[in-house]
Amino acid sequence: MDNIRAIRNDADLAWAIAEVAAYFNDQPEIGTEEADRFDVLSTLIEAYEDAHYPIEAPEPIELIKAHMDMFGRTQADLAVLFDSRSRASEILNKKRALTVDMIRRLHKAWGIPVECLVEPYHLVGRELERA
Repeated sequence: MDNIRAIRNDADLAWAIAEVAAYFNDQPEIGTEEADRFDVLSTLIEAYEDAHYPIEAPEPIELIKAHMDMFGRTQADLAVLFDSRSRASEILNKKRALTVDMIRRLHKAWGIPVECLVEPYHLVGRELERA
């Protein structure tokens, strides 16, 4: 496997991205040297981007709102999930914290990762809270 180098700066990153971009149109066969090169370069790109351009996850309520928007769900859908229209409103307006049961329901019904929903967030008029 030749022509692989460390990614130490944005120029190296651009080079690596250009190298792997060619594989998107002509995917190498698994187990070949080209497939191994693609895997190594992809791993290097991911590591560099994670270290230099981290993407912070949204706080839980913003994540729920984004999920609702993306999948065409409404506050009424959330109310069905939580068995209460007022509870859904309180959650979306950050007047009530998510409970463990709510987190489980959101994960099971909507597939939102639990680890994203258990992060602390500010409630209206309160200090940082945990579910």
